[in-house]
Amino acid sequence: MAAGSAIQIPSRLPLLLTHEGVLLPGSTMRTSVDSPRNMQLVRSRLLKGTSLRSTIIGVIPNTSDPTSDCDDLPSLHRIGTAALAVQVVGSNWPKPHYTLLVTGLCRFQILQLLKEKPYPVAEVEQLDRLEQFTNQHKSEEELGELSEQFYKYAVQLVEMLDMSVPAVAKLRRLLDNLPREALPDILTSIIRTSNQEKLQILDAVRLEERFKMTIPLLVRQIEGLKLLQKTRKPKQDDDKRVVAIRPNRRINHIPSTTEDEEEEEDHDDVVMLEKKIRTSSMSEQALKVCLKEIKRLKKMPQSMPEYALTRNYLELMVELPWNKSTKDRLEIRAARILLDNDHYAMEKLKKRVLEYLAVRQLKNNLKGPILCFVGPPGVGKTSVGRSIAKTLGREFHRIALGGVCDQSDIRGHRRTYVGSMPGRIINGLKTVGVNNPVFLLDEVDKLGKSLQGDPAAALLEVLDPEQNHSFTDHYLNVAFDLSQVLFIATANTTATIPPALLDRMEIIQVPGYTQEEKIEIAHRHLIPKQLEQHGLTPQQIQIPQVTTLDIITRYTREAGVRSLDRKLGAICRAVAVKVAEGQHKETKPDRPEVGEGEDCKEHVTEDAKTESISDTADLALPPEMPILIDFHALKDILGPPMYEMEVSERLSQPGVAIGLAWTPLGGEIMFVEASRMDGEGQLTLTGQLGDVMKESAHLAISWLRSNAKRYQLTNASGSFDLLDNTDIHLHFPAGAVTKDGPSAGVTIVTCLASLFSGRLVCSDVAMTGEITLRGLVLPVGGIKDKVLAAHRAGLKRIIIPQRNEKDLEEIAVNVRQDLTFVMASCLDEVLNAAFDGGFAVKPRVERLNSKL
Repeated sequence: MAAGSAIQIPSRLPLLLTHEGVLLPGSTMRTSVDSPRNMQLVRSRLLKGTSLRSTIIGVIPNTSDPTSDCDDLPSLHRIGTAALAVQVVGSNWPKPHYTLLVTGLCRFQILQLLKEKPYPVAEVEQLDRLEQFTNQHKSEEELGELSEQFYKYAVQLVEMLDMSVPAVAKLRRLLDNLPREALPDILTSIIRTSNQEKLQILDAVRLEERFKMTIPLLVRQIEGLKLLQKTRKPKQDDDKRVVAIRPNRRINHIPSTTEDEEEEEDHDDVVMLEKKIRTSSMSEQALKVCLKEIKRLKKMPQSMPEYALTRNYLELMVELPWNKSTKDRLEIRAARILLDNDHYAMEKLKKRVLEYLAVRQLKNNLKGPILCFVGPPGVGKTSVGRSIAKTLGREFHRIALGGVCDQSDIRGHRRTYVGSMPGRIINGLKTVGVNNPVFLLDEVDKLGKSLQGDPAAALLEVLDPEQNHSFTDHYLNVAFDLSQVLFIATANTTATIPPALLDRMEIIQVPGYTQEEKIEIAHRHLIPKQLEQHGLTPQQIQIPQVTTLDIITRYTREAGVRSLDRKLGAICRAVAVKVAEGQHKETKPDRPEVGEGEDCKEHVTEDAKTESISDTADLALPPEMPILIDFHALKDILGPPMYEMEVSERLSQPGVAIGLAWTPLGGEIMFVEASRMDGEGQLTLTGQLGDVMKESAHLAISWLRSNAKRYQLTNASGSFDLLDNTDIHLHFPAGAVTKDGPSAGVTIVTCLASLFSGRLVCSDVAMTGEITLRGLVLPVGGIKDKVLAAHRAGLKRIIIPQRNEKDLEEIAVNVRQDLTFVMASCLDEVLNAAFDGGFAVKPRVERLNSKL
């Protein structure tokens, strides 16, 4: 170091290579160091050095340090800045690196690169000397005019800022106290300039050239501030403060006007937003609210959290489809063809859609219907909603309501809450972009309820045709018209839907499919879909209808077709393996020594199995196409059958009867078993029964006890008192499944009558119906699902209440032809139909009582 005020840098300097940012003399810069050579420079020079000389390094701009020590150094920038390392901070996250705070001292020129490893060191020549600032002898007049002009612009720029900010006041004092020759570098690092412009200033070694290049930059900054103050004249003080506050983020720096230009861009966005609001077709009430909010937004500083909330609200209001809709396709014939192509059966649904189209042709402003499809899983409720949207030519949006327990999911949050957002209804309208879509409210029967409110109650306004024309979301806080939306809800059962909500919807039952319908669905839709998904063609695999029937009856037990679809997928995967192996074998040369004959057998057709295989080399050939899936192939692919027709086997002893039950998954057959033993006259019920079913069991035993003599029913000791020294145990298998309802009454009576009479109930008879103490049979629900379950199980005769005869019209003709229905109005008729040869009744002897 030289004596006095002059600074003489060392002739050899270690070089710090930087790619981002340019350090000018007199300014301070914070830079991150993570490359190998720069890290070695910090460790070896700055952290281990003990003298002031060791903290002086050369900062080379516009040069990237290679990521590996093995790579050669790139060409270095000719001019650099000698800098004093003021601070070193190390960190290991996200990777090891150092952060340096360096202050520029003077320019230098690289004369010769002395070494590259472990960090570059160069011989340098100092270009700026501080003694020149006080002993200037060249061009006093020309340089004086340039420095005065520069000083005038610098003062003008600073005075346009807020002088109450300490950093601005400090800069104003520096303009008067620092030598004029040092100001170009300092002000260039403060105002908004690009790295390329800073590089030009750094390369300007001559002071005169430096002044000439810096003055246009100051003029440009001043003009930018003037333009900003003109466009936002009422907020001049705020503009100054926003610009002047930023110096605190840097050390020894006054900010550029980056935020000014960002504010200007935001101001243009606000103007555009206001224009969109005025040109939108929103309602008068919504327009009034939006104009009020845009007026507040203009007066609001961007730093306020409410600024972003208000802007998001206004952008949502603009994006909503207030008056935008799609045109319905109202051609009924085309709609019928499209629905028939997409879905087999479902006549009720198709009829209701065609009715809506017909009325829409006659009346344009028809309100959208609110339908609720109720049926077991897998019958196509969701997919038919998508088909309805496709038929009408409308947009489709699905809202899954399963497990939703917050009413804000439907109505949205009020904007006073942090993180508020609109509800799913408004969000869906924003997504589809029209005001007449088809909304599918999926699983409406599985809505929850919590401390955050009841979403089912929030849906009352949405699904009420008399109210939803002015639906008010908490977030919007203005009415939106939902009357043109076609709402379709889906549910597995109506038992869990609140009555008020159920009353607002048009219920359409979607029953389970018959075996014939499943076969048609499989061959029309499921098999072609699975073949396409697995890359197979009909020329490679054939699944006859007999095989499909075997899959339906022996491998699935459901009301829908989801399990059937999965089984067909398993078959296609197995065939895909065989086809791929065959293609692989075709590419191999024939080898005569093939000895794995039995392992290579292919289940194709019965004919293929019976053929004698004389040549063992033929076993290595690919399987014959198409591969025919028969019962033997099913057993190989899907394993042994999961379900068997065991009805006759289970009715091989007295005290067993078959009932019919309804579940959300469709109808099911239910076995009722009874046994008796010596005891104290107790009735034991097992099988997770509900209160109603327990009461039905007590009703059945009471009716049988009162009619024991009539039907000659006795206990083990021959007494007509059936519970005399006798305990009865009634069991309903599938004990893990909760059961309830009155429809098992006739089945319990038949089961107990079989137990006490010692006679077997017919193996092909199932029954359902509610009973009374007088022996009447009352109607029950779910007749169609129960009849389909009996048909799937192979039963032939079904006993149903007389008053349920009207429900048989909903059942397909082919199913009714396969079954025999017995209409019973009293238990006498039930017992006569349940036992072979009827159930004998002892004739009553008329007794004449003397009145003497």
